[in-house]
Amino acid sequence: MMKTFLRNLSLVAVSFVFVAVLFGSGYFIGTKAEGSSSIPVAIVNPSDPNKNVDFATFWKVWNLLDQKFSPSTTTQDVSNQNRVYGAISGMVDSLKDPYTIFLKPEENQQFEENIQGNFEGIGMEVGVQDEILTVIAPLKNTPAEKAGIKAGDKIIKIDDVSTQSMNLSDAVSKIKGKVGTQVKLTIDRKDLKEPMEVKVTREVIIVPTLDSQMRKDGIFVISLYNFSLNSSSDFKKALREFYTSKSNKLILDLRGNPGGFLDSAVDIAGWFLPVGKVVVKEKFSDGQEEKVFRSKGPGIFNENLKMVVLVDGGSASAAEILAGALKQHNIATLVGKNTFGKGSVQEVVDITSETALKVTVAHWLTPDGSSISDGGLAPNIVVENVYEDDGKGKLKEDKQLAEAVKILLKK
Repeated sequence: MMKTFLRNLSLVAVSFVFVAVLFGSGYFIGTKAEGSSSIPVAIVNPSDPNKNVDFATFWKVWNLLDQKFSPSTTTQDVSNQNRVYGAISGMVDSLKDPYTIFLKPEENQQFEENIQGNFEGIGMEVGVQDEILTVIAPLKNTPAEKAGIKAGDKIIKIDDVSTQSMNLSDAVSKIKGKVGTQVKLTIDRKDLKEPMEVKVTREVIIVPTLDSQMRKDGIFVISLYNFSLNSSSDFKKALREFYTSKSNKLILDLRGNPGGFLDSAVDIAGWFLPVGKVVVKEKFSDGQEEKVFRSKGPGIFNENLKMVVLVDGGSASAAEILAGALKQHNIATLVGKNTFGKGSVQEVVDITSETALKVTVAHWLTPDGSSISDGGLAPNIVVENVYEDDGKGKLKEDKQLAEAVKILLKK
Protein backbone atom coordinates (compact mmCIF):
# COMPACT_ATOMS: atom_id res chain seq x y z
CA MET A 1 0.00 0.00 0.00
CA MET A 2 1.45 3.35 -1.05
CA LYS A 3 1.95 5.84 1.78
CA THR A 4 2.34 9.32 0.34
CA PHE A 5 3.63 11.51 3.12
CA LEU A 6 5.58 14.16 1.36
CA ARG A 7 2.90 15.09 -1.04
CA ASN A 8 1.58 16.46 2.25
CA LEU A 9 4.78 16.65 4.25
CA SER A 10 7.36 19.18 3.29
CA LEU A 11 9.63 17.67 5.79
CA VAL A 12 10.98 16.15 2.64
CA ALA A 13 13.35 13.64 3.96
CA VAL A 14 14.73 15.42 6.88
CA SER A 15 14.92 13.30 10.02
CA PHE A 16 13.50 14.11 13.42
CA VAL A 17 16.02 12.73 15.89
CA PHE A 18 13.59 12.99 18.76
CA VAL A 19 12.24 9.84 17.16
CA ALA A 20 10.53 11.10 14.13
CA VAL A 21 12.19 10.16 10.92
CA LEU A 22 9.36 11.59 8.86
CA PHE A 23 10.67 10.24 5.62
CA GLY A 24 8.42 10.34 2.61
CA SER A 25 7.30 7.49 0.42
CA GLY A 26 8.58 5.54 -2.61
CA TYR A 27 8.56 2.60 -4.94
CA PHE A 28 10.46 -0.67 -5.27
CA ILE A 29 12.63 -1.13 -8.33
CA GLY A 30 14.05 -4.61 -7.82
CA THR A 31 13.10 -8.12 -6.82
CA LYS A 32 14.04 -10.08 -3.71
CA ALA A 33 15.09 -13.73 -3.91
CA GLU A 34 17.37 -16.25 -2.31
CA GLY A 35 20.56 -16.95 -4.25
CA SER A 36 20.18 -19.75 -6.77
CA SER A 37 21.88 -20.71 -10.01
CA SER A 38 18.43 -21.16 -11.52
CA ILE A 39 17.63 -17.43 -11.21
CA PRO A 40 18.21 -15.53 -14.50
CA VAL A 41 21.42 -13.54 -14.67
CA ALA A 42 19.91 -10.94 -16.99
CA ILE A 43 16.72 -9.06 -16.21
CA VAL A 44 14.88 -6.82 -18.66
CA ASN A 45 13.89 -3.44 -17.30
CA PRO A 46 10.11 -3.39 -17.83
CA SER A 47 10.13 0.36 -18.45
CA ASP A 48 12.70 -0.01 -21.25
CA PRO A 49 12.56 -3.34 -23.13
CA ASN A 50 15.78 -2.49 -25.00
CA LYS A 51 17.83 -2.14 -21.84
CA ASN A 52 19.16 -5.35 -20.26
CA VAL A 53 20.69 -5.50 -16.80
CA ASP A 54 23.32 -8.21 -16.37
CA PHE A 55 23.19 -9.77 -12.92
CA ALA A 56 25.86 -12.37 -13.60
CA THR A 57 28.43 -10.60 -11.41
CA PHE A 58 25.98 -10.34 -8.55
CA TRP A 59 25.13 -14.03 -8.55
CA LYS A 60 28.76 -15.04 -8.99
CA VAL A 61 29.66 -13.12 -5.82
CA TRP A 62 26.62 -14.54 -4.03
CA ASN A 63 27.60 -18.11 -4.87
CA LEU A 64 31.27 -17.52 -3.97
CA LEU A 65 30.18 -16.24 -0.56
CA ASP A 66 28.10 -19.39 -0.12
CA GLN A 67 31.12 -21.53 -0.98
CA LYS A 68 34.02 -19.71 0.63
CA PHE A 69 33.00 -17.24 3.34
CA SER A 70 34.04 -18.29 6.85
CA PRO A 71 32.35 -16.14 9.50
CA SER A 72 34.19 -15.25 12.70
CA THR A 73 32.68 -15.63 16.14
CA THR A 74 31.93 -11.89 16.12
CA THR A 75 30.31 -11.82 12.69
CA GLN A 76 26.75 -10.58 12.84
CA ASP A 77 23.79 -12.34 11.26
CA VAL A 78 24.75 -13.40 7.71
CA SER A 79 21.49 -15.08 6.79
CA ASN A 80 20.41 -15.01 3.18
CA GLN A 81 17.67 -12.55 4.09
CA ASN A 82 20.13 -10.07 5.61
CA ARG A 83 22.35 -10.44 2.55
CA VAL A 84 19.37 -9.50 0.39
CA TYR A 85 18.68 -6.48 2.59
CA GLY A 86 22.35 -5.51 2.29
CA ALA A 87 22.23 -5.81 -1.49
CA ILE A 88 19.13 -3.64 -1.71
CA SER A 89 20.69 -1.06 0.63
CA GLY A 90 23.81 -1.00 -1.53
CA MET A 91 21.74 -0.47 -4.66
CA VAL A 92 19.90 2.43 -3.00
CA ASP A 93 23.13 3.93 -1.62
CA SER A 94 24.60 3.94 -5.14
CA LEU A 95 22.17 6.73 -6.04
CA LYS A 96 24.16 9.06 -3.74
CA ASP A 97 20.96 10.63 -2.42
CA PRO A 98 20.99 10.77 1.39
CA TYR A 99 17.20 10.91 1.47
CA THR A 100 16.57 7.77 -0.57
CA ILE A 101 16.81 4.89 1.91
CA PHE A 102 15.74 1.25 2.16
CA LEU A 103 14.01 0.69 5.49
CA LYS A 104 14.85 -2.71 6.90
CA PRO A 105 12.41 -4.28 9.40
CA GLU A 106 13.75 -2.55 12.52
CA GLU A 107 14.04 0.82 10.79
CA ASN A 108 10.60 0.46 9.23
CA GLN A 109 9.08 -0.33 12.61
CA GLN A 110 10.70 2.79 14.06
CA PHE A 111 9.30 4.80 11.18
CA GLU A 112 5.78 3.52 11.85
CA GLU A 113 6.15 4.45 15.52
CA ASN A 114 7.45 7.88 14.59
CA ILE A 115 4.51 8.86 12.40
CA GLN A 116 2.18 7.81 15.20
CA GLY A 117 3.77 10.49 17.38
CA ASN A 118 5.90 8.50 19.84
CA PHE A 119 8.57 11.13 20.32
CA GLU A 120 11.57 10.18 22.41
CA GLY A 121 15.12 11.37 21.92
CA ILE A 122 17.04 14.63 22.14
CA GLY A 123 14.80 16.97 20.12
CA MET A 124 16.51 18.05 16.95
CA GLU A 125 16.21 17.48 13.25
CA VAL A 126 19.10 16.43 11.04
CA GLY A 127 19.75 16.22 7.35
CA VAL A 128 22.72 15.92 5.02
CA GLN A 129 24.47 19.01 3.70
CA ASP A 130 27.60 18.82 1.56
CA GLU A 131 27.64 15.05 2.30
CA ILE A 132 27.99 15.73 6.04
CA LEU A 133 25.42 14.90 8.73
CA THR A 134 24.14 18.34 9.73
CA VAL A 135 21.79 19.71 12.37
CA ILE A 136 18.90 21.45 10.67
CA ALA A 137 17.49 22.76 13.92
CA PRO A 138 17.21 21.87 17.60
CA LEU A 139 13.58 22.12 18.70
CA LYS A 140 12.59 24.67 21.31
CA ASN A 141 12.98 23.66 24.97
CA THR A 142 14.43 20.23 24.15
CA PRO A 143 17.60 18.52 25.44
CA ALA A 144 19.39 19.35 22.18
CA GLU A 145 18.68 23.08 22.50
CA LYS A 146 19.57 23.12 26.19
CA ALA A 147 22.87 21.38 25.40
CA GLY A 148 23.80 24.24 23.08
CA ILE A 149 23.43 22.43 19.76
CA LYS A 150 22.89 24.92 16.93
CA ALA A 151 21.50 24.83 13.42
CA GLY A 152 24.33 24.12 11.01
CA ASP A 153 26.39 22.05 13.45
CA LYS A 154 28.17 19.18 11.72
CA ILE A 155 27.90 15.87 13.57
CA ILE A 156 31.15 14.04 12.84
CA LYS A 157 30.81 11.31 15.47
CA ILE A 158 28.01 9.62 17.39
CA ASP A 159 29.26 7.85 20.53
CA ASP A 160 32.78 7.89 19.03
CA VAL A 161 31.58 6.28 15.77
CA SER A 162 32.39 8.33 12.67
CA THR A 163 29.40 9.49 10.62
CA GLN A 164 31.45 9.82 7.44
CA SER A 165 29.98 6.76 5.69
CA MET A 166 26.80 6.54 7.79
CA ASN A 167 23.47 6.97 6.05
CA LEU A 168 20.80 9.22 7.49
CA SER A 169 18.63 6.42 8.80
CA ASP A 170 21.51 4.75 10.66
CA ALA A 171 22.57 8.08 12.16
CA VAL A 172 19.08 8.80 13.44
CA SER A 173 18.84 5.30 14.94
CA LYS A 174 22.10 5.81 16.82
CA ILE A 175 21.10 9.20 18.19
CA LYS A 176 17.70 8.00 19.34
CA GLY A 177 17.37 5.76 22.37
CA LYS A 178 15.59 5.10 25.61
CA VAL A 179 14.53 7.97 27.82
CA GLY A 180 17.15 8.68 30.47
CA THR A 181 20.10 7.37 28.49
CA GLN A 182 22.84 9.58 27.05
CA VAL A 183 24.25 10.04 23.58
CA LYS A 184 27.61 11.69 22.93
CA LEU A 185 27.89 13.81 19.81
CA THR A 186 31.12 15.21 18.41
CA ILE A 187 30.24 18.55 16.84
CA ASP A 188 32.18 20.62 14.35
CA ARG A 189 31.18 24.27 14.11
CA LYS A 190 32.76 26.90 11.91
CA ASP A 191 33.41 29.30 14.80
CA LEU A 192 35.14 26.63 16.93
CA LYS A 193 38.87 26.01 16.74
CA GLU A 194 38.36 22.28 17.15
CA PRO A 195 35.40 19.87 17.41
CA MET A 196 33.64 19.64 20.75
CA GLU A 197 31.90 16.77 22.48
CA VAL A 198 28.33 17.23 23.70
CA LYS A 199 26.55 14.72 25.92
CA VAL A 200 22.77 14.86 25.74
CA THR A 201 20.27 12.93 27.84
CA ARG A 202 17.29 11.58 25.94
CA GLU A 203 13.78 12.60 27.04
CA VAL A 204 10.17 12.40 25.93
CA ILE A 205 9.88 15.30 23.53
CA ILE A 206 6.90 17.64 23.60
CA VAL A 207 6.92 19.54 20.34
CA PRO A 208 5.73 23.16 20.66
CA THR A 209 3.81 24.78 17.82
CA LEU A 210 4.07 28.54 18.25
CA ASP A 211 4.29 31.50 20.58
CA SER A 212 2.83 34.94 20.02
CA GLN A 213 3.17 38.31 21.70
CA MET A 214 2.26 41.95 21.30
CA ARG A 215 5.33 44.11 21.85
CA LYS A 216 5.21 47.49 23.55
CA ASP A 217 6.32 49.14 20.30
CA GLY A 218 3.15 47.94 18.55
CA ILE A 219 4.71 45.05 16.66
CA PHE A 220 3.04 41.65 16.84
CA VAL A 221 5.36 38.62 16.77
CA ILE A 222 4.45 35.04 15.88
CA SER A 223 7.20 32.47 16.43
CA LEU A 224 6.28 29.32 14.51
CA TYR A 225 8.37 26.31 15.51
CA ASN A 226 7.10 23.65 13.09
CA PHE A 227 4.34 22.80 10.62
CA SER A 228 2.41 20.15 12.51
CA LEU A 229 -1.18 19.02 12.13
CA ASN A 230 -2.15 21.71 14.66
CA SER A 231 -0.13 24.54 13.16
CA SER A 232 -2.87 25.87 10.89
CA SER A 233 -5.46 26.15 13.66
CA ASP A 234 -2.94 27.55 16.15
CA PHE A 235 -1.76 30.10 13.60
CA LYS A 236 -5.35 31.14 12.95
CA LYS A 237 -5.79 31.85 16.67
CA ALA A 238 -2.60 33.92 16.70
CA LEU A 239 -3.82 35.90 13.69
CA ARG A 240 -7.07 36.59 15.51
CA GLU A 241 -5.00 38.12 18.33
CA PHE A 242 -3.04 40.12 15.76
CA TYR A 243 -6.27 41.40 14.21
CA THR A 244 -7.80 42.44 17.52
CA SER A 245 -4.57 44.24 18.48
CA LYS A 246 -5.22 46.72 15.62
CA SER A 247 -1.55 46.52 14.66
CA ASN A 248 -0.49 46.32 11.02
CA LYS A 249 3.09 45.33 11.84
CA LEU A 250 3.88 41.61 11.95
CA ILE A 251 7.04 39.60 12.47
CA LEU A 252 6.84 35.92 11.56
CA ASP A 253 9.81 34.12 13.10
CA LEU A 254 10.65 30.92 11.18
CA ARG A 255 14.19 30.58 12.50
CA GLY A 256 14.96 27.03 13.56
CA ASN A 257 11.72 25.78 12.00
CA PRO A 258 12.55 22.45 10.31
CA GLY A 259 9.27 22.11 8.45
CA GLY A 260 6.45 19.57 8.60
CA PHE A 261 3.16 19.31 6.75
CA LEU A 262 2.97 21.00 3.37
CA ASP A 263 -0.78 21.51 3.80
CA SER A 264 -0.09 23.63 6.89
CA ALA A 265 2.33 25.83 4.94
CA VAL A 266 -0.20 26.31 2.13
CA ASP A 267 -3.00 27.06 4.60
CA ILE A 268 -0.92 29.64 6.45
CA ALA A 269 0.20 31.28 3.19
CA GLY A 270 -3.47 31.60 2.26
CA TRP A 271 -4.07 34.20 4.98
CA PHE A 272 -1.68 36.54 3.14
CA LEU A 273 -2.07 35.57 -0.53
CA PRO A 274 -5.17 36.05 -2.71
CA VAL A 275 -6.92 32.90 -3.90
CA GLY A 276 -5.08 31.27 -6.79
CA LYS A 277 -1.61 32.68 -6.14
CA VAL A 278 1.15 30.08 -6.41
CA VAL A 279 2.59 28.98 -3.07
CA VAL A 280 4.95 26.28 -4.33
CA LYS A 281 5.51 24.00 -7.31
CA GLU A 282 6.45 20.34 -7.31
CA LYS A 283 8.76 19.32 -10.17
CA PHE A 284 9.21 15.68 -11.10
CA SER A 285 12.25 14.20 -12.84
CA ASP A 286 10.36 11.78 -15.09
CA GLY A 287 8.86 14.29 -17.46
CA GLN A 288 5.60 14.74 -15.58
CA GLU A 289 4.13 18.20 -15.51
CA GLU A 290 4.78 20.35 -12.48
CA LYS A 291 2.17 20.15 -9.77
CA VAL A 292 1.21 23.59 -8.52
CA PHE A 293 -0.06 24.31 -5.02
CA ARG A 294 -2.06 27.54 -4.89
CA SER A 295 -3.43 29.73 -2.15
CA LYS A 296 -6.93 28.85 -1.05
CA GLY A 297 -7.34 32.26 0.56
CA PRO A 298 -8.88 34.11 2.24
CA GLY A 299 -5.93 36.49 1.75
CA ILE A 300 -7.30 39.08 4.16
CA PHE A 301 -3.92 40.10 5.60
CA ASN A 302 -2.34 41.54 2.46
CA GLU A 303 -3.51 45.16 2.55
CA ASN A 304 -1.82 47.81 4.68
CA LEU A 305 0.34 45.04 6.18
CA LYS A 306 3.98 45.58 7.07
CA MET A 307 5.57 42.17 7.53
CA VAL A 308 9.03 40.73 8.13
CA VAL A 309 9.87 37.03 8.10
CA LEU A 310 12.94 35.92 10.06
CA VAL A 311 14.86 32.95 8.63
CA ASP A 312 18.18 31.22 9.20
CA GLY A 313 20.03 28.00 8.43
CA GLY A 314 17.54 26.11 10.59
CA SER A 315 14.57 27.14 8.43
CA ALA A 316 13.85 24.16 6.18
CA SER A 317 11.29 22.59 3.84
CA ALA A 318 7.81 23.88 4.77
CA ALA A 319 9.39 26.95 6.40
CA GLU A 320 11.25 27.65 3.16
CA ILE A 321 8.09 27.12 1.13
CA LEU A 322 6.13 29.66 3.19
CA ALA A 323 8.98 32.17 3.37
CA GLY A 324 9.63 31.88 -0.38
CA ALA A 325 5.99 32.48 -1.25
CA LEU A 326 5.69 35.53 1.03
CA LYS A 327 8.93 36.98 -0.30
CA GLN A 328 8.27 36.45 -4.00
CA HIS A 329 4.71 37.79 -3.83
CA ASN A 330 6.09 40.91 -2.10
CA ILE A 331 4.12 40.29 1.08
CA ALA A 332 7.12 40.21 3.42
CA THR A 333 10.77 41.16 3.70
CA LEU A 334 13.07 38.27 4.60
CA VAL A 335 15.70 39.03 7.23
CA GLY A 336 18.41 36.75 8.60
CA LYS A 337 20.58 34.14 6.93
CA ASN A 338 20.27 31.70 4.04
CA THR A 339 17.84 28.88 4.74
CA PHE A 340 18.85 25.20 4.84
CA GLY A 341 17.85 24.28 1.29
CA LYS A 342 15.75 21.18 1.86
CA GLY A 343 13.48 20.98 -1.12
CA SER A 344 13.30 17.38 -2.24
CA VAL A 345 10.15 15.30 -2.03
CA GLN A 346 10.10 11.71 -0.81
CA GLU A 347 7.53 8.94 -0.88
CA VAL A 348 7.46 5.67 1.06
CA VAL A 349 6.02 2.42 -0.24
CA ASP A 350 5.70 -0.90 1.53
CA ILE A 351 7.96 -3.51 -0.07
CA THR A 352 6.97 -6.36 2.22
CA SER A 353 4.96 -6.42 5.42
CA GLU A 354 8.20 -5.57 7.26
CA THR A 355 10.21 -3.39 4.88
CA ALA A 356 9.76 -0.19 2.88
CA LEU A 357 11.61 2.10 0.52
CA LYS A 358 11.81 5.87 0.81
CA VAL A 359 12.77 7.55 -2.47
CA THR A 360 13.16 11.09 -3.76
CA VAL A 361 10.58 11.66 -6.48
CA ALA A 362 10.47 15.43 -6.96
CA HIS A 363 11.76 18.83 -5.85
CA TRP A 364 10.06 21.95 -4.55
CA LEU A 365 10.23 25.17 -6.56
CA THR A 366 9.35 28.65 -5.35
CA PRO A 367 6.63 30.57 -7.26
CA ASP A 368 9.22 31.99 -9.69
CA GLY A 369 10.58 28.49 -10.42
CA SER A 370 13.71 28.57 -8.27
CA SER A 371 14.72 25.28 -6.65
CA ILE A 372 14.73 25.39 -2.86
CA SER A 373 17.33 22.62 -2.86
CA ASP A 374 19.85 24.81 -4.68
CA GLY A 375 21.27 26.69 -1.72
CA GLY A 376 18.02 27.53 0.03
CA LEU A 377 16.47 30.99 0.12
CA ALA A 378 18.53 34.16 0.31
CA PRO A 379 17.04 36.81 2.63
CA ASN A 380 16.46 40.34 1.40
CA ILE A 381 18.64 41.57 4.24
CA VAL A 382 21.46 39.39 5.59
CA VAL A 383 22.05 39.75 9.32
CA GLU A 384 24.33 37.66 11.55
CA ASN A 385 23.40 37.13 15.18
CA VAL A 386 25.91 37.36 18.01
CA TYR A 387 26.41 34.37 20.32
CA GLU A 388 28.22 33.89 23.62
CA ASP A 389 31.82 32.77 23.18
CA ASP A 390 31.37 29.60 25.24
CA GLY A 391 30.57 27.05 22.54
CA LYS A 392 27.08 26.47 23.98
CA GLY A 393 25.20 28.37 21.30
CA LYS A 394 23.64 30.89 23.70
CA LEU A 395 22.36 33.98 21.94
CA LYS A 396 24.06 37.17 23.11
CA GLU A 397 22.42 39.70 20.80
CA ASP A 398 19.48 39.12 18.46
CA LYS A 399 20.49 41.47 15.67
CA GLN A 400 18.07 39.80 13.26
CA LEU A 401 15.07 40.66 15.40
CA ALA A 402 16.44 44.17 15.93
CA GLU A 403 16.68 44.65 12.16
CA ALA A 404 13.10 43.42 11.69
CA VAL A 405 11.86 45.90 14.29
CA LYS A 406 13.82 48.70 12.63
CA ILE A 407 12.21 47.94 9.27
CA LEU A 408 8.68 47.85 10.66
CA LEU A 409 9.03 51.04 12.69
CA LYS A 410 10.53 52.94 9.79
CA LYS A 411 8.07 55.43 8.30
